[in-house]
Amino acid sequence: MAVIADRCPDIEVHVVDLNSERIAAWNDPDLARLPIYEPGLDTIVARARGRNLNFSTDVDRCIEKADMVFLSVNTPTKQRGIGAGKASDLRWIEACARQVARNAKGHTIVVEKSTLPVRTAETIKTILNSTQERGKSFSVLSNPEFLAEGTAIKDLEYPDRVLIGGEEEHAIEELKSIYERWVEPAKILETNLWSSELSKLTANALLAQRVSSINSIAALCESTGANVREVAEAVGRDHRIGEKFLKSGPGFGGSCFQKDILNLVYLCRSFGLEEVATYWEQVIDLNTWQQRRISRLITEKLFNTLAGKKIAILGFAFKANTNDTRESPAIRIAKDLIEEGAILSIHDPKVKIDQIRAELGEKLKNDLGEWEFAGSIKDACNNADACILITEWKEYSTINWMEISESMRKPAWLFDTRCIVDSNLARKSGLNVWILGEG
Repeated sequence: MAVIADRCPDIEVHVVDLNSERIAAWNDPDLARLPIYEPGLDTIVARARGRNLNFSTDVDRCIEKADMVFLSVNTPTKQRGIGAGKASDLRWIEACARQVARNAKGHTIVVEKSTLPVRTAETIKTILNSTQERGKSFSVLSNPEFLAEGTAIKDLEYPDRVLIGGEEEHAIEELKSIYERWVEPAKILETNLWSSELSKLTANALLAQRVSSINSIAALCESTGANVREVAEAVGRDHRIGEKFLKSGPGFGGSCFQKDILNLVYLCRSFGLEEVATYWEQVIDLNTWQQRRISRLITEKLFNTLAGKKIAILGFAFKANTNDTRESPAIRIAKDLIEEGAILSIHDPKVKIDQIRAELGEKLKNDLGEWEFAGSIKDACNNADACILITEWKEYSTINWMEISESMRKPAWLFDTRCIVDSNLARKSGLNVWILGEG
């Protein structure tokens, strides 16, 4: 919405939410307090906010005035009932559709922006069309986002493609006319509603599949003496494969990949496609295996016991250039290490202590291990038995390991799950070094 407001100064954009604290944060004069950290977002918000980009809790009034409404609410995985653990929880989408049906005036174009199961648009249509108010009508479009956290602004300003799914040409043209202000018409794809919904799930599933695939090869590289970075470069030069998403690491995280694959698994099983469901389920299983493999390896290297040992965790966001911790590999690895009795000292340049607390619980010592928040890399590593690099923040690739090594308890280990450390310099500092995917 910020990018649309920035690129289309004549269009009034109102971002609404029931959470007054979050809206207050979006309106805060201090741009450093925006709820989401995304490179370049603060600049765009500063340029458009107060001009044609507005943040409000007055949801009903904004719906009433709107010609077009984007449904962008969370669609988490269901925790109970039919499809628990795999199907999407659509309660917020349904609630939004009902709120739009009540408050909209005249003709309103309703756009699915959230990632949704195939044929959710049918539910939205049914709810919207249930209104009996005269002069009120709706068109439903699907317009999934394909941006990546950390590069979201660039992905929106220079997209590979913009996908619009729908059945009513006039509604498609209205939305298309907005994107055409800055996107080449050839990059705007039109499909039916169901293809658009399924395309988002499929894109995330295929990307996650590549991550799990290269991580399986990384384990083989460690056993055979090969180097996964060299293997990835060699196969990535094949134009049929390409180099993207062939970087091995601690597994994929974020709000989309796992949720969308589980949704795909549930859909396949719903239609009796058991073999297809099992195939995609393996992508999730391998991702979990990779994180558990790292935890086990750390325990083995530290003499098969972590009780009372301090371990520095560098990075808690699921990847660099975002403060998003949802499904971060750091969560499972940290929980495994705490289970073994480790004392974790966690550092991340953008993740706040409250986010870590939400994922790991209170930092008070329990019968097992414990965790603490470190304000600096040096504090995290001081007197530590091991340092684990989990998020590929740029500042972690330039650490002075000679200085860090002197403050650690020997024999000390460095575990690099992102392959960004100069291993020769780290070894010269006196550290034992393990690099993911290196034999």
